[in-house]
Amino acid sequence: MANKKTLVLGASENTSRYGNMALRRLRASGYDVVAIGRREGQVGDVVIHKAKPEEEDIDTVTMYMNEYNQKEYEDYILSLKPKRIIFNPGAENYTLAHKAEQQGIQTIEACTLVMLSTGQY
Repeated sequence: MANKKTLVLGASENTSRYGNMALRRLRASGYDVVAIGRREGQVGDVVIHKAKPEEEDIDTVTMYMNEYNQKEYEDYILSLKPKRIIFNPGAENYTLAHKAEQQGIQTIEACTLVMLSTGQY
């Protein structure tokens, strides 16, 4: 399996949040994870940043923030030049998806947890 370094946008220490579940499942599956949330924290060995960390080689951005909260991260996400952005249910953002597609970034409306459990990640 090629390691698809993943940025979880909307990560949380709250175990009932999907951003937390995805982060834990990605790590359990052996993926490198970078996490950004509304609050700083830590889940296992992954630090949740509130700021926008300088990163390279991000393969996938998986979104767990709603469209309104994504606005401050749009330029940052596009600057990372990920191969794809996964818009999880409730995180759909047609404006960002259009901008990403114009830059050759694949956009997917899907559930990261389902993709992981079915081997489609």
